[in-house]
Amino acid sequence: MNKQTLNTQNAPAAIGPYSQGVKVGNLIFTSGQLPINTQSGELVADIEGATKQSLDNVKAILEASGSSMDKVVKTVVFLRDMNDFAAMNAVYATYFPNNPPARSAVQVARLPKDAIVEIEAIALAE
Repeated sequence: MNKQTLNTQNAPAAIGPYSQGVKVGNLIFTSGQLPINTQSGELVADIEGATKQSLDNVKAILEASGSSMDKVVKTVVFLRDMNDFAAMNAVYATYFPNNPPARSAVQVARLPKDAIVEIEAIALAE
């Protein structure tokens, strides 16, 4: 099986030695996406806007590789504060209105750049 690294200008560049995503066989794995606005380079700080931005970044990586949000089978949401769960969940639900993927959501001590959320996904490539 071939491993293909994924890169798009429509999502933030990696801030370390990793790829935005990797395609292996018929699966795409995105790296965790911080809520960085690709136009301004700024980190979105409110949970609703941050969730939207993180998911838009995931979406950009998937679409650049020929996939889409409706092909996501699993996500992991990392929250700085579990008290943000309900607000994150409300925004998250708009991205997966039908047949939502499996998901884990966990509170973590700290995220890169002191972000309030980070989201990663696994999707079907075709």
